[in-house]
Amino acid sequence: MTTIPLAQIEAAADVVYQHMRPTPEIYWPLLSERAGAEVIVKHENHTPIGAFKIRGGLNYMQRLKDAEPDCPGVITATRGNHGQSVSRAATALGVRSVIYVPKGNNPEKNKAMKAYGAELIEHGDDFQESLEEAMRVGAEQNLHSIPPFHPDLVAGVGTYGLELMRAHPDLDTIYVPVGMGSGICGLISARDGLGLVTKIVGIVAENAPAYALSFEAGHIIETNDAATFADGVACRSPDAAAFEIIQGGADRIIRVAEHEFRDAMRAYFFDTHNIAEGAGAGPLAGLLKEKDKMAGKKVGVILTGGNADRAQFQEALCNDCSRWS
Repeated sequence: MTTIPLAQIEAAADVVYQHMRPTPEIYWPLLSERAGAEVIVKHENHTPIGAFKIRGGLNYMQRLKDAEPDCPGVITATRGNHGQSVSRAATALGVRSVIYVPKGNNPEKNKAMKAYGAELIEHGDDFQESLEEAMRVGAEQNLHSIPPFHPDLVAGVGTYGLELMRAHPDLDTIYVPVGMGSGICGLISARDGLGLVTKIVGIVAENAPAYALSFEAGHIIETNDAATFADGVACRSPDAAAFEIIQGGADRIIRVAEHEFRDAMRAYFFDTHNIAEGAGAGPLAGLLKEKDKMAGKKVGVILTGGNADRAQFQEALCNDCSRWS
């Protein structure tokens, strides 16, 4: 799969901006001092669902509604933000949405999906098991199955890349988390469409390294589990189309430890008073991990979501706070 053309991302922007405004890009002095670089935060935690995924959901659902006006309903699987995106967009267009989540999923994301109109079903021990069951049920019940990665999703989320890089075309590097790949692929597509040379760095969890292993090996490698605090990057089976774009367009993929996600969540709160969920804080964690390498450079970090539940945020904020006072 090639990157998404600029014209398709701009067409997606026309859809997205019917429902939300562009999110801010903010320079935070304390955060920059901590990182030793000029840091620009892209605040996707400020979207209507508190995460970047809404952009892809809006674009996908509009394209689907245009192509299949009598669509009986959609079905998908999620750890939370993708599901919020699909359910909100489906409800706005009058379409039924069925969302599968793994057992023990973030309870506050579950409540949000229900509030947006989703029929929520818990199944399986992780995202992959939920996804496989959702695809099976979708075929059985003649529902439209929405995959976690699709060109219309990528075009939608790529709009945040256009906003950031048009405002700051001189960024040396942008850090972005890698779940199933729509966020980083949208960013790569926007970068290429604008003709920039900004380096794109993907962030995965040490406990969910499938995309990092695949990137390093040059072919897809699956893992047996992906148990990480940062549920938004809990992937054990990389998407082939996403991997092709990442392999051709990312500079590197780095692994972040569990405590480093929590450290970055604390840093966001202490330095900017923004709440970041684990995966959302991953780009900052990656930058802090590479502090020496990035010293003095102008860097972007995508705060992809702020939907940490209370228990997660309390754990991050209160664990070893003495180091961060």
